Amino acid sequence: MELVVASKGNKYIVEDKQQKLLYTVKKKGFGQRYILLDASNYNLYTIIQTGDTRKPFFTIVLNDDTFMKMECKSMFLDPTITAVGRNMHYALTSKDRRNFEIKLEDAVVGKISTKTGVGGDLQYDVEIDNKAFDDYIPLFAVAIDRAFGEMNKQK
Repeated sequence: MELVVASKGNKYIVEDKQQKLLYTVKKKGFGQRYILLDASNYNLYTIIQTGDTRKPFFTIVLNDDTFMKMECKSMFLDPTITAVGRNMHYALTSKDRRNFEIKLEDAVVGKISTKTGVGGDLQYDVEIDNKAFDDYIPLFAVAIDRAFGEMNKQK
């Protein structure tokens, strides 16, 4: 499955390769809380950023319960974000903070590539095996944007 996650101000638009809207991620209230909505505006997940900019930490919430915890392990040398949830362990690994491999239990199941759009906003191309895809996968691109976006805009 191939997705495009584009940042547009305070929200992210998630489309497939045919530019069909699949999800919207909107900032909710004050702070660092974003909600993932499907195409019919049904609230699927919430991602909450905690921690400081040196070590961002994220919690993905489903039905008011913690579903997954994401932690930025390294910002500069081998940039990595780990995501641990119910019987699953992901690692988003990179060498340059722009191109990430998605590993599920040490097997590569996809990749996320960072591109700069026309207006300077960042866009994330997500490729993931169909068997490994779930609704929360676009939130991985949001976490990468929140953790590394400002550094990538300066390149």
